[in-house]
Amino acid sequence: MLKNLILVLIGDRYKSDLTEDNPYRGLSDEELVKTIIETNNTLLFGIIYDRYANKIYTKCSGFSWSDDEAADLTQDVFLTIYVKMGSFKGNSKFSSWVYALTYNFCVNYVNRNKARKMSEKSEKLDANDPGMTFDVEDKSLFQMRSDKLKTVLEQIAPEDKAILLLKYQDDVPIKELSAILDIGESAVKMRLKRAKARLLETYNATS
Repeated sequence: MLKNLILVLIGDRYKSDLTEDNPYRGLSDEELVKTIIETNNTLLFGIIYDRYANKIYTKCSGFSWSDDEAADLTQDVFLTIYVKMGSFKGNSKFSSWVYALTYNFCVNYVNRNKARKMSEKSEKLDANDPGMTFDVEDKSLFQMRSDKLKTVLEQIAPEDKAILLLKYQDDVPIKELSAILDIGESAVKMRLKRAKARLLETYNATS
C-alpha cells in the first residue's frame, strides 16, 4: 500500500502538475529537500523525480538483467529516497547521497539474489588479499578500453563496482564518501584500493 502511494507521488500524474515555470524548480537540490522536509509538500518530490529519474534508471540498469528489472529497481529506489530523505544531513551533495543510496540498494538487491550478504570481514586487512599487496594508480584505470571495462565491471563484486562508480563516474570525493558510507576516510581508501586491484586483476584475465 505504501509503495503504491509513493509511486503515485512520483509518477506521471504528479509530474504533469509541476509546470516548467514553477518557482520551486529554480531551487538547488539541497534547498528543495529542505523545503520538502519543512513543509511536507509531497508534490515537490516530483521535481526530484524529474531531475534524477533517467540517471537512477541508468545506474540501476548496470545491476539488472532487463529493462523491466531496471524499472522496478528505479521505482524501489525512489521509494527509498522518499522515505529516507529526512536522514539527509547535508554533509555531502544531495546527488552524491542519491547515487550512494542507489548503488547500495542495487548491491543489496544483487547480493540477496545470490544468497550472500556483505560482511564486515571484507574491511579487515588480509596479507593474502591481492588488493592489499600493491596499489593501482588511477591512470591505469583510465587507460582501460571502455568496451572491455564495461564487461569487467559486470564480473567483479557489486560492492566493488559501486564504490568505483561513485568515485570515478560520479566524482564523489573521499570526504563525501566517508560521510555517506559512515566510515573513516582510511576505510574508504582501503575499499577503493582493493576494488581497483580486483578490477585490474579481472581486466587482465579477460581476453
